[in-house]
Amino acid sequence: MIWYQSIPSWLQKLFPSLTWNVPGIVPTVYLTFDDGPHPEITPWVVEQLRPYNMQATFFCVGDNAKKFPETLELIKKEGHQLGNHTMHHIKGWNTSTAEYLKDIEQCQDYTQTNLFRPPYGRISRQQIKALKEKFRIVMWSLLSCDFDRQLNQEKALQGLITKTKNGSIVVFHDSVKAENNLRFILPQYLDYLHKKGYTCKTL
Repeated sequence: MIWYQSIPSWLQKLFPSLTWNVPGIVPTVYLTFDDGPHPEITPWVVEQLRPYNMQATFFCVGDNAKKFPETLELIKKEGHQLGNHTMHHIKGWNTSTAEYLKDIEQCQDYTQTNLFRPPYGRISRQQIKALKEKFRIVMWSLLSCDFDRQLNQEKALQGLITKTKNGSIVVFHDSVKAENNLRFILPQYLDYLHKKGYTCKTL
């Protein structure tokens, strides 16, 4: 199964205060990794990025940041950016705004960032309003679908390659659930970006 890899423009226009892409003069792609840090998978991701001198943004779950502080420090040491992904990976739609904000503040103890990404992309307008003064709320324009255990890996890779453009924000996951697909897709995608002359920066 292939998920909705490319976010349609009409959806982006419904929520103009959220960051969906970051077009610029120099062809740039913004790689993001959600749900870590993980003590084995995250260092592997960092190793893949290093030879290309590519920087990425890691939207960390606070509970994982608390468990694996050394991995969190590795992300920062390598020049990558941290983002807040809530303390317990909760869905905004199923959570009161007060509870949601409390969970995000718990995560801030570990991430100390002005970047936030809602887990599953599910966030209410009230929650957006409460967060936007303190955080840049980052969504995405391309989804790798690496979390899908039934994924056709080759089709997912080709979908990313076909739809990538200047300013794309691309989501991967440095998690156990996504590991198999991540290890197939990421190295080939990074090689493609390198050959096409894309710069990869933090948000």
